[in-house]
Amino acid sequence: MTTFDWQRCFAPLLDNLSATGLEDWAARLREQLTWRFEDNPHGDVQRWHKALSRLPELANATVDLQRSAITLRTDTADGHQAETLEAGLRGLMPWRKGPFDFFGIHIDTEWRSDWKWDRVAPHLADLEGRRVLDVGCGSGYHCWRMLGAGARRVIGIDPGLLFLFQFLSVKRYLVDAPVDLLPIRMEDLPAKLETFDTTFSMGVLYHRRSPIDHLLELKDTLRRGGELVLETLVVDGPEGYSLMPEDRYGQMRNVWFLPSCDTLLRWLDRAGYRNARVVDVTATTTDEQRTTDWMRFQSLTDFLDPEDPSRTVEGYPGPKRATVIAEKP
Repeated sequence: MTTFDWQRCFAPLLDNLSATGLEDWAARLREQLTWRFEDNPHGDVQRWHKALSRLPELANATVDLQRSAITLRTDTADGHQAETLEAGLRGLMPWRKGPFDFFGIHIDTEWRSDWKWDRVAPHLADLEGRRVLDVGCGSGYHCWRMLGAGARRVIGIDPGLLFLFQFLSVKRYLVDAPVDLLPIRMEDLPAKLETFDTTFSMGVLYHRRSPIDHLLELKDTLRRGGELVLETLVVDGPEGYSLMPEDRYGQMRNVWFLPSCDTLLRWLDRAGYRNARVVDVTATTTDEQRTTDWMRFQSLTDFLDPEDPSRTVEGYPGPKRATVIAEKP
């Protein structure tokens, strides 16, 4: 089996960045990707690459990006190819963000990410022709939905390498699609990048030790007049109130601040955004996040108090998520 050819994988994006005035970012990315895949390789990369390589070559693949599941279709698959396809996709478990439909094989992911998209999409500026960044994009589900909404180019970033290979399982059949996923962190982006028309940060803010710094980093990715779409855990309370868990929240160790909605708006104002508004607040339920055949580990049910599911096992208010949209002046 050949090794993962990361240079071939990322060459089209790097070439595009160099051709659109972002040569310095492209050079920096080459160094970061060299370190990630050559100098400090993850032990599971070859296993995931083997699973990806098992996916059969299927001609004339098309994609429907308007459905709840990112749906790939072809009229050339046979029974043996379907078996090989499912074996390869199962080699990339657990699948957390989706759903996806690979030529009739439905991947029921832990999260119904389509529900989040349905809550967010009605409030977005028109994505037609826009360059979009998706921070903490997971397997890239929302990146594909952004392309379906008309984005000119979408770049997702997430350091999780399994997410990269799950993304590549779709990109394998849509080689020329202007969507890419970079296995990097927010802090790996150049300062003052100022190139994106829309930046999404969904499910990231509460993992940051300094939420104001994250808001400033996000603002630095946007051109003047660009739009931020922020989704995060919130709690009820007055302006100025935020919950800082003593240790874990819903069994997650890396949760730092859960603000009230008014506090979140104040943070955005202090970070220099304008016209910040809360467009949706929705409690997360065990219908939206749950264990499935494609994600067999613990999920939300296990993180809530069995005697009072409106609270976490630690006794904190149960998960509630707000979506805020704001602009960079």
